Amino acid sequence: MKIICEKRDLVEAVTNIQRAVSTKSSVPALEGILLRASGETLFLCGYDLEIGMTTEIPAHVREEGATVLSAKLFGDIVRRLPADSLELDVDEKDRATIRSGVSEFTIAGVMASEYPELPKIRGEWQFSAPAGALKSMIRQTLFAVADSDAKPIHTGTLFEIGGGVLRLVSVDGYRLAMREEAVQSDCHTDFVVPGKTLAEISRLLGDEGDVQLFVELRHIAFRAGGYTVISRLLEGEFLDYRAAIPPSHASEAIVRTRAFTESVERVSLLITDRLKSPIRCQFLENEVQLSCSTPIGAASDAFPVEFTGNTLEIGFNNRYLLDALHNVETDEIRVQLGGPLNPMKILPKEGEAFLFLVLPVRLSSLN
Repeated sequence: MKIICEKRDLVEAVTNIQRAVSTKSSVPALEGILLRASGETLFLCGYDLEIGMTTEIPAHVREEGATVLSAKLFGDIVRRLPADSLELDVDEKDRATIRSGVSEFTIAGVMASEYPELPKIRGEWQFSAPAGALKSMIRQTLFAVADSDAKPIHTGTLFEIGGGVLRLVSVDGYRLAMREEAVQSDCHTDFVVPGKTLAEISRLLGDEGDVQLFVELRHIAFRAGGYTVISRLLEGEFLDYRAAIPPSHASEAIVRTRAFTESVERVSLLITDRLKSPIRCQFLENEVQLSCSTPIGAASDAFPVEFTGNTLEIGFNNRYLLDALHNVETDEIRVQLGGPLNPMKILPKEGEAFLFLVLPVRLSSLN
């Protein structure tokens, strides 16, 4: 294999593809990037048996062929090459020579035949969504994905599509995040995508163009921006999230998102991983009063609201509350409350494009 390509193109591709490469595997090939030169392109692939990522870049191919090179070493080398272009020459023993300007490296590769084959996704269900909208949807739901394997199904996000609406739902036992967007599709299906996959997809998505999704029983493929990401789907029974959403509320406050967020951040200054305390929230007629107390001191704060319904005091884990507030994309929100032991609903001031649930903390047993 012998090619010449632009350094900038290769660095961008390798940097992205590296994220799908296994950092430690019993199969040496999986710690590398598969490179295949043919026609006028260089194909790159990273795969850790759960998520795979592929792309192609333009290349002047003098001799076709394929090899697997260490993702870390190859990435470190190409990022530090001095010239704008480079030559990659791989011999019959998979020794790769990389030349750029006055620099030259020779590194050992692995035969391409030892690289596991990616699942072939034909797509029993296919649909597309605006890239910017999907990126926003992932961002607004990924924070609520479970980070423990107690219920593996909840380490992913539920995708539901039907009636021209795409809905994403994440839950972790303490909070729920839901976001929906209109899409042009006749599909009716649901599936759960691992949070790790969605984090990688989010990094690849821009604000323009569309994302194509190809879904099968056990796998999904996303295509956007010249990249294809293939992932396994999670299996199991996802929480009946509709039953978890309170059907009614006794109180409602219209809140400026920034005021609420900054108030919680100030009161949280006394809370650490070692010194934990709930934040007490008193929803009154014209304001919300926040307070907390830990062994190092006490803090209180307040901000104005438009309030209707029953006043109440309710407690929250500060991190869970901040995670929800940081992922609001509107200047104002509706906060709905059913009582001191009922989940708090956070919605946009108008409509229901997103919904966050945050479970309260029993104040009587703490503080």
